[in-house]
Amino acid sequence: MSIADRLLEQLGYNTLCTIGEGAFSKVKMATSRKHQCRVAIKVIDKTKVPAEYTMKFLPRELDILRKVRHPNVITSFEFIEINNGLQFIVMELCLTDLLALVQSTGWLPAEKARSLFKQITKAVQYLHKHHVAHRDLKCENVLITSDHNAKITDFSFGIRFTNGSNLCTTYCGSPAYASPEVLHGVPYEPRKSDIWSLGVILYVMVTGIMPFNQTNLNTLSKIQQTEVVFPRAVEVEEKCKSLIKEILQYNPNDRPDICTVIKQDWLHAAPNIQIQQ
Repeated sequence: MSIADRLLEQLGYNTLCTIGEGAFSKVKMATSRKHQCRVAIKVIDKTKVPAEYTMKFLPRELDILRKVRHPNVITSFEFIEINNGLQFIVMELCLTDLLALVQSTGWLPAEKARSLFKQITKAVQYLHKHHVAHRDLKCENVLITSDHNAKITDFSFGIRFTNGSNLCTTYCGSPAYASPEVLHGVPYEPRKSDIWSLGVILYVMVTGIMPFNQTNLNTLSKIQQTEVVFPRAVEVEEKCKSLIKEILQYNPNDRPDICTVIKQDWLHAAPNIQIQQ
């Protein structure tokens, strides 16, 4: 049993297993006597991470998690700091994540994708309205609950901005989901960068593959300049294709804001109901 597990046990949490691991943290599943349920606990050892993370990124993450409250954003129950450098963030536990869900079926049916993407966009609208940009939106950071609802998680690169044009310069996020301006290392508007990531997420949801499947950053940035292509093996609704193309605009000034995305026709299409004769 690790030091973190022993400390958590003393605090009333019985760790069961590790369910996730990032660059600076691990996420453990645990039972909680206090909350009478299973929870997810993010464990950060501040003695083993870069000083920039503990001085800049972690305080931002904690500040955001303490203040955001939305049905489609992960709920944090408790924040525990130990004097040996350990930081625990106790959160609600979800069943799986969006990437695992897509991989289990190949791609998501239109109605399932529409329902989940609508929830994701509502969460991003809430964040942007409250001057928060996520900056690391990807399928792995969208959790899925047992009742099939989406929850945005992991605000390690989250940032607050004032009500105006605040440009960021920090390279952050995953290259496959990162906007062209982030990959080029130029100052970027974080909300428009989030929008690009949403387009990649939706593409993955309805096709099961990445829109720009390159690991070489130079090649990736060049491919991003071309119009996105959809695989022939998967049938994607035309309005969904149009929405993805509208979002994945190379020039951030041509990208819609989140309020415009939410108003798009595909997100409000009536479900296809099969009537049995």
